[in-house]
Amino acid sequence: MDFGRLITAMITPFDEQGNINWSETSNMIEYLIEEQKSDSLVICGTTGESPTLSDEEKLELFAFAVEHAKGRCKIIAGTGSNNTEHSVQLTRKAEKLGVDAALLVVPYYNKPNQEGLYRHFEAIARGTNLPVILYNVPGRTVTSLSVETTLRLAQIPNVVGTKECASLEQVTLIASAAPEHFKVYSGDDSVTLPAIAVGAYGIVSVASHLIGASMKDMIQAYLNGEAAEAAKLHQKLFPVFKGLFECPHPVPNPSALKYALNLLGRPVGGVRLPLVDPSESEAAFLRDLVASLQA
Repeated sequence: MDFGRLITAMITPFDEQGNINWSETSNMIEYLIEEQKSDSLVICGTTGESPTLSDEEKLELFAFAVEHAKGRCKIIAGTGSNNTEHSVQLTRKAEKLGVDAALLVVPYYNKPNQEGLYRHFEAIARGTNLPVILYNVPGRTVTSLSVETTLRLAQIPNVVGTKECASLEQVTLIASAAPEHFKVYSGDDSVTLPAIAVGAYGIVSVASHLIGASMKDMIQAYLNGEAAEAAKLHQKLFPVFKGLFECPHPVPNPSALKYALNLLGRPVGGVRLPLVDPSESEAAFLRDLVASLQA
């Protein structure tokens, strides 16, 4: 199954009471497919505030996304956690709802070794018929999935890819040795083009909520052999890539993104605690960033 070059890790819209805003969730799915040209959507990933969503909310969101996408893009369910059996059961439930794949984050907090990581992902993969995409993000999980363990997992038939956030070096090493069916995706918007240049297949993106169509143009330019044009697009988009995460101070994803989307007239609400909305100085920076997009 091809999940495309541009995968968006979708935010979860909330209303003023902090409940899921279903009408805006429908609008967001439509917008990301039709306007921002997403090939696939990750539902209930970290950008979707998965740590503060209940299992019931996650399952509702999976079913809702499948129904509203209507086959126009692939739906990837964020079903990973630091509890192996819980992830197995949630992945099985997501499979019954018709999602196209599962995204499984490296277990956080309990700090398993590489053998523990292998067995964790193996158990989930063996427990489902879904394609499985690994998610290595040591900046959030502390533990990092090594190149060797990633390649070992890639031998399991339904482990089809990884979202790699450790380093460009790790992207290179995995892409150069992985089996043909296994795709490497960058998880860092700012290195989308460099990652593809060293062998990544695409990007699992946050910035694509705002500039997805332009990112798709950048990727296609590179694939067409127009490296200079791709570089120009990368340079143009780079302030957005960095600004969403750095502002004047680092802002946890998706606080800045939701603020920016609200400024653009998409009422996606705020974030659930323990995340908080941007400070006034951060908000001022984001207003300037959004204004530059509209210029």
